[in-house]
Amino acid sequence: MEVEKMDENEWKYHGEGNQSLVVSHCQRCVVLRFLKSRPNQNKTSEEILHHLQNIVDFGKHVMKQFFGENYVHHGEIIQLPLDFVRQLCLKIQPERPESRCDKDMDTLSGYAMCLPNLTRLQTYRFVEHRPILCIEIKPKCGFIPFSSHVSQEIKHKVCRYCMHQHLKVANGKWKRPSKYCPLDLFSGNKQRMHFALKSLLQEAQNNLKIFKNGELIYGCKDDQDCVSDWNELARHLKPFFFPSNGLVSGPHCTRTIVKELIHVITMTLLSSTDACRAGDMKTIPISQGRSYCEASAFNKELVRNGKHKLESSGLPRGCLLYKTLQAQMLDTLDIEGLYPLYSRVEQYLEEFPEERSTLQIDGPYNEAFYEKLLDLSTEDDGTVAFALTKVQQYRIAMTAKDCSIMIALSPCLQDECSEQRPVVLTSKSRFTFSVSVLDLDLKPYESIPHQYKLDGKIVNYYLKNVQAKDDPVMSNLFKENEDCTLVLHKV
Repeated sequence: MEVEKMDENEWKYHGEGNQSLVVSHCQRCVVLRFLKSRPNQNKTSEEILHHLQNIVDFGKHVMKQFFGENYVHHGEIIQLPLDFVRQLCLKIQPERPESRCDKDMDTLSGYAMCLPNLTRLQTYRFVEHRPILCIEIKPKCGFIPFSSHVSQEIKHKVCRYCMHQHLKVANGKWKRPSKYCPLDLFSGNKQRMHFALKSLLQEAQNNLKIFKNGELIYGCKDDQDCVSDWNELARHLKPFFFPSNGLVSGPHCTRTIVKELIHVITMTLLSSTDACRAGDMKTIPISQGRSYCEASAFNKELVRNGKHKLESSGLPRGCLLYKTLQAQMLDTLDIEGLYPLYSRVEQYLEEFPEERSTLQIDGPYNEAFYEKLLDLSTEDDGTVAFALTKVQQYRIAMTAKDCSIMIALSPCLQDECSEQRPVVLTSKSRFTFSVSVLDLDLKPYESIPHQYKLDGKIVNYYLKNVQAKDDPVMSNLFKENEDCTLVLHKV
């Protein structure tokens, strides 16, 4: 692809994260990713190139081993004419959210990553004029900590996501807590998965987005800029799920279309379209952790109905959710158990700073780096090597906890579908689909102290402001216990 020959007007703002900004081409299924930096903190061209190369290598040599060939798209580095980059920056600047404008797009090096546009079908060539629907889900952490290093019992009962929701609402990031609980989505139980996806659709926050032909039609562009009208969403989706237009309009129509959408997302998430090469890695038994979260709205509803046992059907081993969960569970110690090991590495680096490159903390992220991650031993021998292995595994786990899953769907006729193409059926339609994973940049080594402090804030806020005012069911149980208390006095 000769990017330099394309007019900058053929590109549009696509989105951005903390470190990079992405633009997509209006016609071709590609995106360009540029690094960002704060004003007066510009890196040299060599530093930019090194940073981008680390991102590519990490996806290629590490995350592909965990997720599989078809799921991970590491892209390639290209160099662009500086005039093209500057013109592109000027074009997209007005479209950027105000909260993101504290950092500038790199316009000095000319280096960028060229990646496939994951809002489009990736695995199979398809007719370009067909409409494409894409659902982006950021599932978050799908297990309860099982580490003996956890100091607060609440962490063995309530998941990180559900606790963090309350702190985010208190800090004004969101208006209300979501009913979504990651453990429901990762349960493999279709009833729980449907509830989780419906909760995401009701309160998308930045955990769910829906694109139609590459354009965002549902979800948040920024923290306060949300599009969440179910009727408007149903209008967009109706031609996909009911092409004959035989369904009446109104609330019933909206509910039916949303139900079809949830069914399709569930089936694609449970599908297996790739063989993972990480078969040599010992998997961590998911049964080690509790399979449900006490704060889950689904769980609370069961308790209200007098049911206390949650069925966990389990995830198919080949599906992307299973692989994501396995990578997340490399966090075997929890941040509380990991932080002293991080401190051990830090102390060593203070004494021997020249060893930082030998320890591969900042790369290169090659096959040797991946091989060291396969050691799942839990016996601490007091060495820096053991501490570093656990630190690196934690960084991988944090990356998997914050990744996004992209599900691209395109309608297909029955005679077009073959065994080579994965297909999902609805009551009136059939779709060929591809599932991909993105946001796989390795979490910074330097972010571990922040994660440790944040964990304490989340747990302490929840204990102080939420658990004390537990749900009515638990409150009634306490009242019943109080009413039945017999107090004996000495005579």
